[in-house]
Amino acid sequence: MSGAGAALLHSAAVMLATLAVIGVGGWTALALRFQAPGGAVLKSCLISLWLVFSVAVLIGLQSEHAALAALSFALAFVVVLIWWHSLKPSNNRAWADDVALTLSGEVSDDTAILSNVRNFTWRGAGDYTARWETRRYDLRHLCTVDLITSYWDIPGVAHVLISFGFEDGTYLAFSVEIRRQRNEAFSALGGFFKQFELSVIAADERDVVRVRTNLRGEDDYLYRLRLPVPAIRSLFCAYIDQANSLVHTPRFYNTITVNCTMLVYHMMRHILGRLPFSLRLVFTGFLPGYVYSVGGLDQRYTLKQLRTFGRITERARQADGSASFSQDIRAGIPLLPPSSREPLSRA
Repeated sequence: MSGAGAALLHSAAVMLATLAVIGVGGWTALALRFQAPGGAVLKSCLISLWLVFSVAVLIGLQSEHAALAALSFALAFVVVLIWWHSLKPSNNRAWADDVALTLSGEVSDDTAILSNVRNFTWRGAGDYTARWETRRYDLRHLCTVDLITSYWDIPGVAHVLISFGFEDGTYLAFSVEIRRQRNEAFSALGGFFKQFELSVIAADERDVVRVRTNLRGEDDYLYRLRLPVPAIRSLFCAYIDQANSLVHTPRFYNTITVNCTMLVYHMMRHILGRLPFSLRLVFTGFLPGYVYSVGGLDQRYTLKQLRTFGRITERARQADGSASFSQDIRAGIPLLPPSSREPLSRA
């Protein structure tokens, strides 16, 4: 190889190593920010030491000691990875009251018995009456399933709830959420760095929907899902299986890969056997468009019309603590035709 070629190869290697140090160094600094032990002072010291070390490596990469600098950084990052993989999820922390208990369930023949169904009465963010209940559901009377998307101030992002309806007019909503510790707030960035465990909540709509629309000021939309009844039952049981698995094997929440949408996607893919992947599963605010595109919503109307029909925010605020809350928020949303219970026709 000519001298010019060797110099070019060396420059390319140094550039790649520099980019790697910047990327890995930044990731590690954030990991320390969210997971380093100790208080704010100790975390700041660890982050500062790591950043000083990373800058020294970057300087070293431009010198005759580039190989030594790269090796030093690689060894340091191995130590970081060992520490990172030592962080394990737990069910034993000082949890916030609304995620204090874990849902579990048992299905026998046509009966589902659920423990720790949440039925809070909310009066304010920190003012509520906590109730956790054991409930029995006859799956022979399970007949509908709805998608609820709840938007706050992040464009293209929404929280997703799935609500199951029974013939007697009762509803049970499932919500995949972070399991926060006391005095801990949601952080989308922290969700990439093992800040939260995963939680599956089953709750009354007067609890889990009303707290979003009436107290948190979120904007909610309800869409009737077009699924055959056997698939609705399978999805209901899949939520119970997910909840039971978390009782024995806790998991970390992840903002992209293990969240309120991706878990539902994987459950539905297992049930239906065919569902294409889309970035709209990542940017959850656009999820209704994805569901519409695969035939999961009422095809008699446009998506824009369904969104207009399904905006439940004002109806929820007017219904507030009404005993007919679930019926009131569905007023004006067209019922699905009988043909909607046939298998989905699009993939």
